[in-house]
Amino acid sequence: MKTTSAIYLKLEAFIKKYYTNELIKGMLLFTGFGLLYFLFTLFVEYFLWLKPAGRTFLFWLFVGVEIFLLIRLIVFPLFKLFRLQKGIDYNQASKIIGNHFTEVSDKLTNFLQLSSGENANESSELLMASIEQKANSLQPIPFGNAINFKANKKYLPLALIPILLFVVFYISGNSNIISQSFNRVVHFNSAFLPPAPFKFVILNSNLQAEQNKDFVIKMESVGNIVPENVMIHI
Repeated sequence: MKTTSAIYLKLEAFIKKYYTNELIKGMLLFTGFGLLYFLFTLFVEYFLWLKPAGRTFLFWLFVGVEIFLLIRLIVFPLFKLFRLQKGIDYNQASKIIGNHFTEVSDKLTNFLQLSSGENANESSELLMASIEQKANSLQPIPFGNAINFKANKKYLPLALIPILLFVVFYISGNSNIISQSFNRVVHFNSAFLPPAPFKFVILNSNLQAEQNKDFVIKMESVGNIVPENVMIHI
């Protein structure tokens, strides 16, 4: 029966590797989708300049989406990996292994049926011999090869794209787009006024003046709108 026990240990190792692979995939997907949605949230605020009510909704929607992604892509596989939540059983694992090793699909299924006592009508000695025979034929098969960690490479670009976008923003000097939008979304209850659609450029090369004498400030307005009046508050 040592061989039979070894088959069950190999199935346990396969299930553990299966959920380790799910966890790796989940981390890559969470990084990609999570950061992309983070950027989407910031861009919505940057272009729309939402009011506090709108930013409150945007903030809690972001929190909800990120928590959902975290639970679905990382927490669930982690719980199943450490047996804190029910995962795939031996029969489901055998189907996955059988899809990879087609030559052992029926043998593994039959082995599980025999060892679980579904054929209890057979004589005890004959049943034990049949189980051991099936186990011996399955022993050389590397069940773990049915899981390929390298297959997760296809999810790597999804995780790298948002990271590269962050790098591009900081290198190009546009990091204020992210930082300012992030500040407004986080402080969603505060009121923020959008920047004026124009700015003043002082044309005087020298701004020193004598006391009690007139001083003319030369300036121009740059922007989409020209203000009707300009005042200086001293």
